[in-house]
Amino acid sequence: MDKKKEFFPDGTPIDDWFYDTEVPKLSDLGKQYVLSEHGIYDDGNNYTKAIQELINCAEEKGGGVIVVPRGVYLTGALFFPQGVNLYIEEGGVLKGSDDISDYPIRETRIEGETCKYFSALINVDGVDGFTMCGQGMIDGNGMNSWKAFWLRRTWNPKCTNKDEQRPRLVYFSNCKNVLVAGLRLHNSHFWTNHLYKCDHVKYIDCHIFSPASPVKAPSTDAIDIDVCTDVLVKRCYMEVNDDAVVLKGGKGPWADEAPENGSNERIIVEDCEYGFCHGCLTLGSESIHDRNIIIRRIKVACGSNLLWLKMRPDTPQHYEYITVEEVQGTVKNFLNIHPWKQFFDLKGRTDKPVSLAEHIVMRNCECKCETCFNVISDPRQYLLKDFSFENVQVDAERMWCEGGDPNLFSIKNENK
Repeated sequence: MDKKKEFFPDGTPIDDWFYDTEVPKLSDLGKQYVLSEHGIYDDGNNYTKAIQELINCAEEKGGGVIVVPRGVYLTGALFFPQGVNLYIEEGGVLKGSDDISDYPIRETRIEGETCKYFSALINVDGVDGFTMCGQGMIDGNGMNSWKAFWLRRTWNPKCTNKDEQRPRLVYFSNCKNVLVAGLRLHNSHFWTNHLYKCDHVKYIDCHIFSPASPVKAPSTDAIDIDVCTDVLVKRCYMEVNDDAVVLKGGKGPWADEAPENGSNERIIVEDCEYGFCHGCLTLGSESIHDRNIIIRRIKVACGSNLLWLKMRPDTPQHYEYITVEEVQGTVKNFLNIHPWKQFFDLKGRTDKPVSLAEHIVMRNCECKCETCFNVISDPRQYLLKDFSFENVQVDAERMWCEGGDPNLFSIKNENK
């Protein structure tokens, strides 16, 4: 990449920060606090209290790094303050408890709303400069909660994520200058990584996984980006039983006026590989404004949707300056745009807000799919304009979904 010539879709230069992918060594992260040297062992016991006390001790002594050595160490929710990092050695596993009582209820952010909910396994709030890296694993140990969710669904088909409560794996809020590198982030009970009101966050060389079989891991999104700016996801592998990279930011008829909501801007996802997922890049289901988003140089083994725009009829949304380029692989839908009515609620508003998706570019892609354009136009709910398709080679069973409008887009492409 030539950083002197690269720009975001609206013409804004890409900052040098996006090109710095150096990962610090363990010795660069400060004084080391190794779990096994502080009475915390690989013996199947839950060490939540002892690990948190060690984190607090490191903070009191000026900071440093908590080191997870080879072995499996069981814990509930952990909270990292300013100056304390996390390093997991190769062969080391920080394993989450499957007892929900090990995750205290806090004021947090869930599904586009600020509310009380269970803490994540790893929680970092209000920190400037947090690093979480190594060659080891954070294992959410979510199997029992997945089974409980599907069992409840058989009793109550409308069961939501808030009905069958379970923790996220990683939650960063109000943070900046965050680096997550090299780790395997697996088997989350719920969303795997959730970033809220953060800026300058990098995920580099991570392996993010939750199964689709034999037990589906419900709503285990790989990375949820929620009211954030300047995020880089690079050389990661993502395979989850829901969407991979998801842009959120709020929902509801007046969501764009609420101070806890906001935009996602300057997001780059590049050089990544995808296994199974519902959406490679998904905007919604709770999102109000996304601008300057790039996904490029990716390979997809088995995705349901390459680009998925979820248009909520009860929420004002504006998706703009989105570029998808240099994609190879197999997806069910090359482009999916539909009304998204999950938990629809106008809350008394009589005029439905009309949303807009514009300046969307998809180019230099070679994909095999069932449907190229799974797109439903509904100008009463949303407007679609300035979509561009360049050098798109799609081997599709059908170009348009039933009810789609072949005249909706002007396609300048000889290889469609």
